Amino acid sequence: MRFVSCLRDGRETWGAAVNDRFMDARTILNDRYKTLEEFVSSSDYARREALFQPKESSWPLGVIRYLPVIVRPEKIILVARNYLDHHNEAVAAGLKREITKYPPIFLRVWRSQVGHETPLIRPKVSQELDWEGELAVIIGKTGRHISEKDALEYVAGYSAYNDASVRDWQFHAQQIAAGKNFVGTGAFGPWMVTPDEIGDPSALKIETRVNGQVVQSSSTSHLIFGIPRLINYMSTIFDLVPGDVIVTGTPSGVGFARKPPRFLVPGDMVEVELEKIGILRNPVKDE
Repeated sequence: MRFVSCLRDGRETWGAAVNDRFMDARTILNDRYKTLEEFVSSSDYARREALFQPKESSWPLGVIRYLPVIVRPEKIILVARNYLDHHNEAVAAGLKREITKYPPIFLRVWRSQVGHETPLIRPKVSQELDWEGELAVIIGKTGRHISEKDALEYVAGYSAYNDASVRDWQFHAQQIAAGKNFVGTGAFGPWMVTPDEIGDPSALKIETRVNGQVVQSSSTSHLIFGIPRLINYMSTIFDLVPGDVIVTGTPSGVGFARKPPRFLVPGDMVEVELEKIGILRNPVKDE
């Protein structure tokens, strides 16, 4: 199934996207769960298909305004240079980085996120807004010290993410968070797809396009640290809780590593497509 967070008639809500229709969960479930993360952590999540049977009380998807799949996650944990080809292109572009024994991670704040079809914002202090298409993993239940063999049992679903990066600010210092948290730069969506529809998350095609031109093309099979390892490692540091988002890294083809570099400008359209999930689409505009 596909689940979205959105605005409908100006009201924040969430629900299921079924056959190009939106089924408003707060209506169907009598406001039992205010957010998607509350639902995925509940016993009702296992009966989701029975609860969201096609009904007359649904609306065309076109009437909703998409929000980030998880609007206010407690944690958004991202992995840097988790594809070998991207690591190599970054080194070739002049970054002094080594492949590490452990996943290099950083955090993004939820207020930096935007939903599907909402503009990415190029901040007024930079002209170096770059794309990074990625697979996002949404956590469905609380866990700590989760073993790799049990890790996928903690996943509520998967989505697409564009970790758009303000490169000159990212490289102000060794810590990269400055360039990763500008308002309106973390695109997340369009929806969460449940694991039963994904199958093996380590074999999904991923492609990023700018104005229809393919700029990144790879597969999650090329991740240096796979999803079970990431969940194991992160749950050793944090209590993972429902709604936490793990963004797994981007393949080669980013703009700053090109010769000459290429960055996003107002009017550009960026699409991140993940097999079995769909297309996350965002125009670009200036702050």
